[in-house]
Amino acid sequence: MLTIYFIRHGECQGNREKRFRGRHDFPLNENGIRQAHQLKQALEGISFQTLYTSPLSRCRQTADIIANGHIPVVEEEGFINIRLGEWENTPQSVIRERYPELWNIWHTHPEKLRFPGMEPIPEVQHRALAALQAIQSHHSGETIGIVSHKVVLKALIAGLLNIPEPYFWKIHMDTAAYSIVEYSAGRGYTLMQLNQNLHLSDIVREDLE
Repeated sequence: MLTIYFIRHGECQGNREKRFRGRHDFPLNENGIRQAHQLKQALEGISFQTLYTSPLSRCRQTADIIANGHIPVVEEEGFINIRLGEWENTPQSVIRERYPELWNIWHTHPEKLRFPGMEPIPEVQHRALAALQAIQSHHSGETIGIVSHKVVLKALIAGLLNIPEPYFWKIHMDTAAYSIVEYSAGRGYTLMQLNQNLHLSDIVREDLE
């Protein structure tokens, strides 16, 4: 049995300001650092073999706080956030006004969204699943953590559970929350817990405006 903790990074200013973040390298803000420490406390007692993380600062910082120098932290490019071109670091309100047709697709069926410079969500799902499948063969019977981003984690969970499109808005992940999936060769992947966030003292829920 392989146990996988899917962990979203702590809050950054882009979350607080409702900006599209993509690969813009926001660090954790003050609340995000606090959330990461609360997450560390919630996960104490979990014997992680390794924490795999997106290389972006908000994930690496979160992983390092959880690891506290005692768990190996490995950056994995396959878990980096979606690429969003000129939308990155732009408020949702600006995108909604500037690109109403694209905004409607994002609001209703984001898996179908395409524009120059964007990495489509199906491609995010494909490369994240490939990264996970390459990793899990080294961790049979162990527990690992994957510290990543909302888009990546939603796509991973949907892919592992064979949830068809449109799945994006059917799965919710708060900052510094975690979900647990178990894998066995006999039955495949089982979602055990989703969006565990009771350890957090301050969450800004990220709904569309």
